[in-house]
Amino acid sequence: MTAKILVSACLMGHAVRYDGASKPLSHPAIDRWRDEGRLVTICPEMSAGMPVPRPPAEIAGGQAGSDVLLGKARVVEKTGRDVTDEFVRAAENALALALDTGCRFALLIDGSPSCGSGFIYDGSFTGARHSGMGVTAALLRQNGIEVYSDSEIDRLVAAAGS
Repeated sequence: MTAKILVSACLMGHAVRYDGASKPLSHPAIDRWRDEGRLVTICPEMSAGMPVPRPPAEIAGGQAGSDVLLGKARVVEKTGRDVTDEFVRAAENALALALDTGCRFALLIDGSPSCGSGFIYDGSFTGARHSGMGVTAALLRQNGIEVYSDSEIDRLVAAAGS
C-alpha cells in the first residue's frame, strides 16, 4: 500500500486562504498522486470553523507552533483577537484526518501559522518572518508525520515515491 499524503487545500486550488485566495501548486507528482487517490485535502482553519475570508493571523512574539501547543504562545489576528483555540482545534482536526486516512506525509503551504514548516511570520504583521513551524505542522511532526513545504515537493517525491 502506497502512503497517503495530507495536503493543504489552498495548494490544490481551493480558495480557502485567509484572504479568500488559493496558492495552487503545479507539479507532475501532484497530478499522479491525485490520480492514484493518494491525496487527502484539508484546510485546517476551515475544519475548525474559521471563515473565508478572515483577518490575517500570526503566532505572537516571534514564537512557533510548538510553543502554542505547549500553551506558551498565542495566535492572534491582526485585529488583536486571540484565535489560539481555533488554531489548536485546526491542528487536532488535521492530525485526526491524517491518522484516520493513513497519511505518512504532509505537503503544507509555508508561512501559514497553521501549515508553515520552513518559515512563519513573527507576529508583528510587518511581513517579517523567521524559521519555524505553524501549529498544524508542529502537531503532525510530533506525531511522526513527515511534513514538507510547498517548496520541498521534490524532497517529498523522493521520500513518498513518485
